[in-house]
Amino acid sequence: MDWNNLRFFLEVARTRQLTAAARSLAVEHTTVARRIQALEKDLGQQLFARGNTGYRLTEAGRRLLPKAEAMESAFSAIERSSSDQQHMMSGQVRIGAPDGYGAVVLAPQLSALTRQYPNLGVELLAVPRTVHLSRREADIVITLERPERGPYIITRLSDYVLKLYASADYLQRHAPITCLEDLREHTFISYIDDLLYSKELFYLEEIGKPRHVALRSTSILAQQEAAAAGAGLAILPAFSAARDKNLHCVLSEQIVFTRTFWMLMPIELKDIARMKITWNFLRSQADANQALMMQGTPT
Repeated sequence: MDWNNLRFFLEVARTRQLTAAARSLAVEHTTVARRIQALEKDLGQQLFARGNTGYRLTEAGRRLLPKAEAMESAFSAIERSSSDQQHMMSGQVRIGAPDGYGAVVLAPQLSALTRQYPNLGVELLAVPRTVHLSRREADIVITLERPERGPYIITRLSDYVLKLYASADYLQRHAPITCLEDLREHTFISYIDDLLYSKELFYLEEIGKPRHVALRSTSILAQQEAAAAGAGLAILPAFSAARDKNLHCVLSEQIVFTRTFWMLMPIELKDIARMKITWNFLRSQADANQALMMQGTPT
C-alpha cells in the first residue's frame, strides 16, 4: 500500500471536500480522486460516501481513520528528529465543553496552544449540552459527569465552585437577603428544567425552591448576563461570575456548590501526537488554574 494514498485519505476525511483537500495538498482535485480510488481498490472497500455536505466516511473509512492517523503521527515523529516539533505538529483537534467553561476558560488557553503549535487547528464546541464521543462529535470532551462505561481515557480535570449572585441594582430594589429563608420571596434565573443535560445542574432546589423564576435559559452565560442586568438571582460558576463587576456574591458562606469537570477521549486516539499534546496541555492548564476555579474556597 502506498503511504501517499493514506495522506490523501486523511485530508479528504478532514475537509470532506475533494477541492479543499486538493488545495491543502497543492494538487488537482482529479489527483485526489485518483488516489482515493487507488486506496479503495487496494483495500477492497469503499471509504467515502458522497452526500449533500460533501464526502462522508463509511464504516470502513471510520475504522481506517485512527490507524492512518497513527501512521501519520509515527511519520511525523521521524520528521521531528530533524525538525522543530512545534512547526511539524499539524491536523485538527475538536474539543467539546460546557458553554461557560469553554468560553471563559478554554478559549484563552487554547489560543496559547495554537500560538505554540501554529500548524495545529483547534475547534472548540462550547455548547450548553452534552457533546457525545460515541457520535464522534469531538475528539476530546470535557463533561460534568464521569461516564460509567465506554472505551475512553478519563481524567478528573478540575473541581469548581458555584455561588449565588445578583446585580447591585437588583439588590437595591428588593428586600435584604440575610439568610436562606429570605430567598423564597426573591426572583431567580435558572435553567429550563426539561432541557437540563446533566444531573449535576440540579442545584437550585437544594437552597429551597423559589416561588418565582423570571427567566430560564439553557446557557449559563445567558443566565449570567441576565443576572448582571438585574433580572434576578442566579447560581453561577465563580470562575465566570467573579469577573463581572456588576455581580455581587450573596450569602457567600452559606451557598457554595462544588462540581467537577471530567475530561475524556477515545482510547483509539491516545497515541496520535496532536491528541496527546492537546490532552496534556489541558491537563497542565487545569492544574495551574485551581485558584481560578475555586475562587478562594479551600481546596
